[in-house]
Amino acid sequence: MAYPNGYFEHRTVQGDRWDLLAYRYYGDASRMSVILDANRSLFLDPIRMPPLILPSGLTLIIPVLDDDAQEATDLPPWKRAGVTS
Repeated sequence: MAYPNGYFEHRTVQGDRWDLLAYRYYGDASRMSVILDANRSLFLDPIRMPPLILPSGLTLIIPVLDDDAQEATDLPPWKRAGVTS
C-alpha cells in the first residue's frame, strides 16, 4: 500500500492500544481505523478482530494524513463540500 504523505513506524510497548496511538499521532482517538487499515496485514485471520491491546514489539505503520483532508472530515457533512457560512 502506498502512502502519498509518507508514514511513521511505531514499535509497540506494553499497554499500547489502537485508540491511544490514534490520539498520540493524530490528536483524535476516532481515527484509529486509519492505523488499523494500514496494519491489517499483521492480523490475517479474517474472522478474528485485531486485539484491542497490542502485544509489545510489533512495528506498526502510522500513515501521515493530509492536513486538508483531516480538517475536512472533522466538519459536519453539510459543511464539507466547500460550503462556507
